Amino acid sequence: MLERPLIFLDLETTGTRTTRDRITEVAALRVIDGRVVDRFVTLVDPATAIPARIQTLTGISDAMVRDQPTFAALANDFFAWLGDDPLVAHNARFDYGFLRNAFERAGLRYRAEVICTLKLSRRLAPQERHHNLDALLARHALNDHPRHRAEGDARAMLALWQRWLEEHATADIERLLDAQRRQASLPAHLDPAELQDLPERPGVYVFRGENGAVLYVGKSVNLRSRVMSHFHGDHRSDREMRLKQQTHALTWQETAGDLGAQLLEAHWIKTLMPIHNRRLRRRGRLVSWQWTPDDALPRLVDSDSLMPTASRALYGLFRNRKEARTALEHIAEQHRLCPQLLGLVAGQGRCFASQLGRCRGACHGGESLEEHRRRTAEALERLRIHHWPWPGAMAFGEAAGDGSRVWHIVDHWCYRGSVEQLSPDALASLDDRPPRFDVDTYKILRRFLDADDSRLEIRPLH
Repeated sequence: MLERPLIFLDLETTGTRTTRDRITEVAALRVIDGRVVDRFVTLVDPATAIPARIQTLTGISDAMVRDQPTFAALANDFFAWLGDDPLVAHNARFDYGFLRNAFERAGLRYRAEVICTLKLSRRLAPQERHHNLDALLARHALNDHPRHRAEGDARAMLALWQRWLEEHATADIERLLDAQRRQASLPAHLDPAELQDLPERPGVYVFRGENGAVLYVGKSVNLRSRVMSHFHGDHRSDREMRLKQQTHALTWQETAGDLGAQLLEAHWIKTLMPIHNRRLRRRGRLVSWQWTPDDALPRLVDSDSLMPTASRALYGLFRNRKEARTALEHIAEQHRLCPQLLGLVAGQGRCFASQLGRCRGACHGGESLEEHRRRTAEALERLRIHHWPWPGAMAFGEAAGDGSRVWHIVDHWCYRGSVEQLSPDALASLDDRPPRFDVDTYKILRRFLDADDSRLEIRPLH
């Protein structure tokens, strides 16, 4: 590979999301035998505002790109210029992902062999902790290159590359580059290029089979790592092997963070009904125990009635009546409650459990009814389903890694969707069906609310 022309590439962009943010500057240097023989360098009009923090970092302002060509305008020339030569980039997934998406929007399908100098550095110097470009340039005393502009960074990579060729045997570098080319065992029907764009960000992903059938829905705080783990483990799991064999396509959606990923995953699993998901699949008619200390007996209510309120407490979520009854029997035995007063057995007077010493005797006056109700309330408390503590729908604002915030709209434990702004137009696009208690949304939100995460901002919608 080292004898072939190499293209050292760097891009400046409006952000870090390869599918949504846009390119503001391109620098590509064609290098043969360590010498730059051609260059393609230009500012690019992203057709959107450049965030202030990005302007500060790169020095590229809205005014600088206003009269520059859009990527669509230069796409054909740049596509022809790149040809089939391998790309060299630092953290190559970032630059290659942006480039592929930009070409795709322009109607061009670009695929290239890619060398990542970040990965190469980790192999060449595994004892070092830092492998970002600034750290590498400082470590190798290559400090005379302007940083955070595309051509400066591309030339800095080239200088670093030449230093590595001086310090390491060519055969060793070739061996490490061969290792980069050997990817995980990917599904035979899946285009490897689809994996190049996977971000190291939170989100939800979908594996699809032939004819678009939904095979599996998953979530992660690191989409790339999680998706690739399916393929690394295919030799250890029959389930992963079947998934690999059946997968023809991959789609995903980034989220602000873990909360958004969990809510969206639960929603997609219920609506898409993926074949390989066992967890969070659409549940049947769940049942719960309804009881207050004033009630004579606990009674079972099904999913149509599962909407806990301040005046009507519900305890536990069970797949069927048998499971609910078994849970209540265990609680009664553990706390020496009377199964007769809980409606678990029929009869009057002293119950059989009392004769065995498993009931404190509320059934025959050995314990007051008031004390039995108090102890029942304490025993059931761990199963309590918290009622919705707000009068209507709420927006749960989750901070994203780039400083923005995404709002997850929930009404009475029913997830309606997520929006980037709490504007009437954005809210109008959400699910407007009457809210219905959703056990998975309930469990997900309770974990975050109980954790008292300061990154979560809560606002009423009305």
